[in-house]
Amino acid sequence: MQTTDIGNKEEGKVWHRKPTPSNTGIMVTVIRSAAAYQSKTVRFLHVTFDTTGDSFLAGDHHGNIYVLDITRNRFRLVQKTGQACTALAFNLRRTTEFLVALADYSIKCFDKDTKQLVSWMRGHEGAVSSVSVHGSGRYAISTSADTAQLWDLDTFQRKRKLNVRQSVGIQRVFFLPLGNTILSCFNDDSIFAWESDTLFCKYQLPVPDEGPRIHYKAFAVTRDGKILAAGGRSNLLHLWCLDTRQLLRVVQMPPKVRTVRQLEFLPDSFDGGASQTLGVLSQDGVMRFINIQTCKLLFNIGSHDDAITSATVSPNGRHIVTIMDNGSLNIYSVQCLTQDYNKPPPSLVKVVSGGECSALTMKVKSEGVQRPAKNSGRRVKTKVLRPPAVPMTEDKENELPDGLNKKRLVTLLKAFGEYPAKYRMFVWRSLLRLPENHAAFSSLTDKGLHSAYLSIQERYPIKSQKLQRGLQRVLSALAHWAAIFGETDYLPLMAFPFVKLFQNNPLLCFEVVATTIVNWCQHWFEYFPNPPLNVLSMAENVLAHHDKELLQHLIDCGVTSQLYVWPLLETLFSEYFFHHRNNLDISSVIKETYRLMESTPADIHPRNMLDDFQPLTRGQYPVFNKYPTYIVEYQSQERERIRQQEVDYLRERQAVQELRAKAVQRQAEDEAWYTQQEILQQAEEKRRDILQQEESKLAEQRTRLTAMKRELKVKELQLMDAARRRFLKQQQDQRLTELHRLDEQIQRKMNTRDQETAAAVQDIQVRQMELEAQRRLFEQQLAKEQVRVTQEVRAEVDTRRHRSERERLTSSPSQVLEECLAEAGQLGVDTEWQAEVMRRLDQEDAARDRHYHHLAGLHRETLTKEQQLVNIMEDVEGQRVDDVEEGIYSRGTEGRRDDVEEGIYSRRVYTVGHEGQRVGGEMMMYRVYTVGHEDVEGQRVGEMM
Repeated sequence: MQTTDIGNKEEGKVWHRKPTPSNTGIMVTVIRSAAAYQSKTVRFLHVTFDTTGDSFLAGDHHGNIYVLDITRNRFRLVQKTGQACTALAFNLRRTTEFLVALADYSIKCFDKDTKQLVSWMRGHEGAVSSVSVHGSGRYAISTSADTAQLWDLDTFQRKRKLNVRQSVGIQRVFFLPLGNTILSCFNDDSIFAWESDTLFCKYQLPVPDEGPRIHYKAFAVTRDGKILAAGGRSNLLHLWCLDTRQLLRVVQMPPKVRTVRQLEFLPDSFDGGASQTLGVLSQDGVMRFINIQTCKLLFNIGSHDDAITSATVSPNGRHIVTIMDNGSLNIYSVQCLTQDYNKPPPSLVKVVSGGECSALTMKVKSEGVQRPAKNSGRRVKTKVLRPPAVPMTEDKENELPDGLNKKRLVTLLKAFGEYPAKYRMFVWRSLLRLPENHAAFSSLTDKGLHSAYLSIQERYPIKSQKLQRGLQRVLSALAHWAAIFGETDYLPLMAFPFVKLFQNNPLLCFEVVATTIVNWCQHWFEYFPNPPLNVLSMAENVLAHHDKELLQHLIDCGVTSQLYVWPLLETLFSEYFFHHRNNLDISSVIKETYRLMESTPADIHPRNMLDDFQPLTRGQYPVFNKYPTYIVEYQSQERERIRQQEVDYLRERQAVQELRAKAVQRQAEDEAWYTQQEILQQAEEKRRDILQQEESKLAEQRTRLTAMKRELKVKELQLMDAARRRFLKQQQDQRLTELHRLDEQIQRKMNTRDQETAAAVQDIQVRQMELEAQRRLFEQQLAKEQVRVTQEVRAEVDTRRHRSERERLTSSPSQVLEECLAEAGQLGVDTEWQAEVMRRLDQEDAARDRHYHHLAGLHRETLTKEQQLVNIMEDVEGQRVDDVEEGIYSRGTEGRRDDVEEGIYSRRVYTVGHEGQRVGGEMMMYRVYTVGHEDVEGQRVGEMM
C-alpha cells in the first residue's frame, strides 16, 4: 500500500508507482503533514466526485481545496479559503466550478482552472451541513440545522427558504436524481417530498407505528430515484419505495452495528440506475456493503484500528474515497473489492418474522441472510423470532464478566439514573472490561516517578498525602505509558476524580483513566499542545444546532469554545457544579442531554463513542501514539533543558536568597543600629537638657564657689607668702650652713691639696734625684765598663802584638798580615757593639718621649673635659644660687660669691700653674695633673652637697 504526503506541494503525482491494490482494495493513502511539524497531520474533512467519477475535490481543516485526478495520477491545489469547509459539491452545468460551504456559514463558488472566486452566497445563520445540486446544474440546496435554502446557480441568488421550528430541526434536504423533487428529512423521522419549481408538497412518507424508533441520521437514494435507504441510532435500515411511498423492507445489520452514520449506494454499469449494493458506515468505523435484495454481506472496508469517518462513491462506481479517523484519504478500487461476486454464494438461512408482516424483514449476517415469509398485512413488524435454546450473537456481545448483562445494566441506569453505591465500582469495572494487567502496570510503576510530576504538589496541592502520592503515581505511570501524558497540563485535573474514587487500588485507577483516554479522548491530542480544535468545533456545531443565538452572542463577545467548553472537557465535567449542591434535578439534566443528543444530526454530532467501545487488551497495554510525536519529543527535550535551567536557577536563587537574607539581616541590624542610635540620640538630648539644667545650677554654684575661691585664694596667698618667706628663710639659713660647710671643705681640700702637692713635689724631687743618681751610676758603670773593655782590648792588643811580634819573629810575613787583619776585624766588632748599645739607649729615650707626649695629650683632653664640667657646674650652681639665694645676693653676699668664684678661678690657675711645671720632667707633670683633677672633683662634690 502506497502512502503519498502532499505536504505543502501545490501539485504533483497521487502515486509514484503503479498501484497494486491488495485484498483491502486500497490503491493509495493520501496524507498532508503540516509544514512546521512533520509528525502532525492536517485532517481532510470532505470529499466530492465530479460527474465523470475520475476526479474529486478534497478539503482539509486549514481550508485548502485540492483536485485529485485518478486517471491522470495528478493532484493540484485549486484554492486556499483560509477556513475549514463544512460541505463540497460540483456545479453540474459548468464542470470547472465547485461550491464550498465554509465555517463562517457562507457558500463560495470557485473555478478550479482559473482559481478565481465566481460568487459569494450568504444567508445561513448556522453551519452548512450539506449542499445538493440539481441534475440540470441550475439549482442547489444548502442545508443547516435550522433552515434550507434554494439557490439559482445562474444568478447565484436565493430563490426560496425553508424554515422549521427550532424544536424539530432539519436533518437533510436534497434533490432526487432524474426529477424535480426535493426530499426533506427532519429530526422527528418525518420525510416530505416537494416540487422544486413551486415548492408544493407532493407527499409525506408514513412514520412506522410499531417497533423501536430509528432516529434517522443517514440517507441514500438510488440513481433512478426509486429507492430511499434511511438509518440512524439503530442497527435497522429502512428501505422505502418512493413510487409507492411505502416501506419496502427493514434490514437488520449485524449486532456490531449500533448506529448508522452514512449510507451510500454503489452504482453498477448494468443495473440501469437501480443500485442493489448499499454501503453502510457504522459507529465502529467499518463500512459494510450489502445487497439490499438478498441481504448478503458482500465486503467491508475499514477496521477498528483504521476507522472510517466518511466515504464517497464515484458516480461510475469504480472508486471509493474514504476519510479515515486519522485525517488521511484512502482511495479504494471497487473492482478489487467485488472480485468475488461471481463465486457461488453460501447457503442462506432464512428467518421467519411475525405472521402479520406485509414486507420483508431481513437480518444481515456474514454467513448468509435470513428471509421471513410474506403476508398481506399492512403493518411492518421488525421483531425477529429466535430459537430459545440458542443464544444470539447480540446477547453474547452483551454478556459481561461476572455474569452481568450490558442491556440490563443500561436499563437499570436509565431507570434509576445511577447504580447502587455498594456495587457501583464493580459494575463499572465490568462495563469497562478492565484487564487488570498487574505485570504491565508493575513494569510502569517500577520506572519510578516521572520527571514531569516530581513537583506536582506545588502546582496541585492536596491536603491528603495519600491522595497526593496516589495521583503522582498514576500520572507517572501514564507518562511512562505514553510520552504525551508527561507533557499534558490538564491530565492531573482529568485523573484526580478517578484517583479519589480508586485511591485504594492504583491499578484500577490507571486502567480506568487509560480506557477513558483510549475510547473518548483519543482525538484530543492531534493538535497538541493546543486544545483539540476538532472536538471544540463539534461542540460549536452542536451549540449552533440547538442555540444559534447563544453561539452568535458568544462569537460577538469574543468568547470561544476554549473558554466555555474546554474547561469542562479537560476536567471531565468535575467542576464546581458537581461539587456543590444545586437546586436542580440532575435526572432532568440527563434526560435533556439524551434528548439533545438524539436530536443532533449525525454530521454535526459524530458517532457515539459508547457504541465503539474498545477495552484494554490483556497482557500488555496498547500503544497510544495518536499525537504529534515530534512536538512531544521537542517539548520533552525543552522540559529537560528548562529543568536543568530551573536547577541552575534554583541554585542561583538559593544563593540570591541567602544574599537577600544576609542583606535583610544586615538591613535589620542597620535598622536596629539606627533605632538604637535614635534612642541614644534622644537619651543624649534628654541628658543634654539635664546637663544644661545642671550647668545652670553649676554656673550658680560656680559663682558662689568663685567668690569662696577668691577668698580662699587670698588666704592661700597669704599663707603661701608666709610659708614662702618661712621657706626662704629656712633655705637661706640652710644655704648659709652649706656655704660654711663648703668653705670648710674647700679650705680642707686646699690644705689637703697643698700638702699633697708638697708631698708630690718632694716625691718628684726625690725621684728626680734617684733618676739622676741612677744616671750617674749608669754613666759610671758605663765608663767603668768602657775602661774595662778598653783595658781588656788594650791588653788583648798588647798580648796579640807581643804574640805577633814573637810570631813575626818566628813566622812569615803572611801570618803576620792575617793576625793584623783578625785584630782589625775584632776591633770593628767591638765598635759595632758599642754603637748598637748607644742606638738602643736612644730608642729607649725616644719611646719614653712618645709615652710622655701621649700622657700630655690625655692630660690636655682631661683638662678640656674638666673645663666643660666646671662650666656646667657653674651654670647649674648659678641657677640654683639665683633661685635659692636671691635674698642672700640682694643683701650683699656678692662679695662672698666672688670669693667662691675667685677661689675656683685661683684653683684653676693653680692647676694650670702646676701644669706649667714641666721643668723637672714628664713624671712631675703627670702627678701635678692628677692632684689638680682631684681638687676640682672635690670642689664639685662640695658644691653639690
